[in-house]
Amino acid sequence: MAELIAPYGRSTLVDLFVPDDQMEELREYAGRLPSLQLSERSVCDLEMLAIGAFTPLDRFMGQQDYERVLSEMRLSSGHVFAMPITLPVDPDPALKLGADIALRNAKNELLAVMTIEEMYTWDLEKEAEAVFRTTDLRHPLVAEMHRWGKLYISGPLQVLQLPPHFDFQELRLTPAQVRARLQEFGYPNVVAFQTRNPLHRVHEELTKRASKEVDGVLLLHPVVGMTKPGDVDHYTRVRTYKALARNYYDQDRILLSLLPLAMRMGGPREALWHALIRRNYGANHLIVGRDHASPGVDSTGKPFYGPYDAQELVQSFSAELGVQMVPFRELVYLPEQDRYEEVSNISPDTPTASISGTQVREQYLNQGRLLPEWFTRPQVAEILAETYPPRHRQGFCVWFTGLSGAGKSTTAEVLTRLLLEHGRQVTVLDGDVVRTNLSKGLGFSKEDRDINIRRIGFVAAELVRHGGAVICAAVSPYRATRNDVRSMVGSDRYIEVFVDTPLAVCESRDVKGMYAKARRGEITDFTGISDPYEVPQHPEVILDTVAATPEENARQILQHLIEAGFVRAAYEEVTA
Repeated sequence: MAELIAPYGRSTLVDLFVPDDQMEELREYAGRLPSLQLSERSVCDLEMLAIGAFTPLDRFMGQQDYERVLSEMRLSSGHVFAMPITLPVDPDPALKLGADIALRNAKNELLAVMTIEEMYTWDLEKEAEAVFRTTDLRHPLVAEMHRWGKLYISGPLQVLQLPPHFDFQELRLTPAQVRARLQEFGYPNVVAFQTRNPLHRVHEELTKRASKEVDGVLLLHPVVGMTKPGDVDHYTRVRTYKALARNYYDQDRILLSLLPLAMRMGGPREALWHALIRRNYGANHLIVGRDHASPGVDSTGKPFYGPYDAQELVQSFSAELGVQMVPFRELVYLPEQDRYEEVSNISPDTPTASISGTQVREQYLNQGRLLPEWFTRPQVAEILAETYPPRHRQGFCVWFTGLSGAGKSTTAEVLTRLLLEHGRQVTVLDGDVVRTNLSKGLGFSKEDRDINIRRIGFVAAELVRHGGAVICAAVSPYRATRNDVRSMVGSDRYIEVFVDTPLAVCESRDVKGMYAKARRGEITDFTGISDPYEVPQHPEVILDTVAATPEENARQILQHLIEAGFVRAAYEEVTA
């Protein structure tokens, strides 16, 4: 039996579960308590806290821990911790210091009881700048933070059960279970591989070399909680991991286990956080890739983080944390020798083959072509082909935004007909229609408007996820909310269309006289008059409804969709 590295900051893992003999009494007590329904992110965090994956942290952070994590990447105890783990709530009379509350998931299933010991306010911009180094709303977590509650609460947790998981149960191992399995391999060194993507041959080669270099075991540890919107779903990914682990790795050198983590896409800080988490699972090495845990590019098209920022930060803490950083080395395929080699070990004139991530999507998956065997194992290619349809059968969302009377619905109607002509079935979510049905009863306060837009966004995201083409036409005046919807749908499948019509023109088109009533003060919170409209900063399409007709504008959007591959051009349909 190998002696693995100890959990971080403690000799044993944090364990928040209630003893069996106290379970029934606490469950009965919880039934009389006020309840707090947790978000998906908070449910993931609660699970990670409960099983000890965040050791030495044993609760959602109190104010001292939170503030020191923001400023120094340390808990108040001095232990390294790079990511704030908080529980946001809105003010509520039931949430008060000293009170016990029942924590439940979206299905109202009881998970835990918390005693509220702290309640404190937080500053969105301060946290975003400290943790993510940006307030850009194209960062998915920054956009999401705009809908969090205004307070954070903290206190001891008594966990009754984990959120139920019915998929891949044999692979959902707690840190204690992973440690027990790893010890049986007989190696003290464990190298963990963090992934949220399917594994290709280059990843396979890299992980095999890494475990051989440290003379240890590979912990293949994919994230199956919240990842980046638009990522391949975890059901598909885990099927590929199982096929690879079973058929192409030495069974005495690999352990596949799933990680129920809610990622923050926080780049360097996230990488350091991942290293701490893997130590708690028994790993003393972590493979850190270029641009690790990155959300991609910001609203100006620039990367949020430098390509090696994550590696450098993890390396700077490796001695203290006890986890060595293994860099993701660049490997290329040598077709004449049928093998992979590090770029640094070959001469510039050596024939090589490679496929970029963009090429994988655009030239293979989006075209319905199987990836070549030298790039991806056949089993992986087949699984991806089964669940990843060609681009023209993938879902997308066209989101029209602009002032009332700008021409959103008129242009959307024309676009709908054009998409039907080109073979795409379309769902239209018009703002006025949605308010009559999905959002009946909501007013026009900022809060109610945000709820309305997020409801539309939720429905759109679900339709897109299942391959649907969705057109949404809503004023959607607030930039943060629109970017939150972008994150729900996935940036690569969201086309923001700004209908840029001057206010005076919108007023002249107003047959209902709504603008006139707003001018007279008879209607309050009217966008463009008594409530602001935040102009999109970097929309995919801008329409001029004064100089162009609705049909011309609709065809401009159609051309954008054709160029993106979501719609086939007419000649492609004839020759296909």
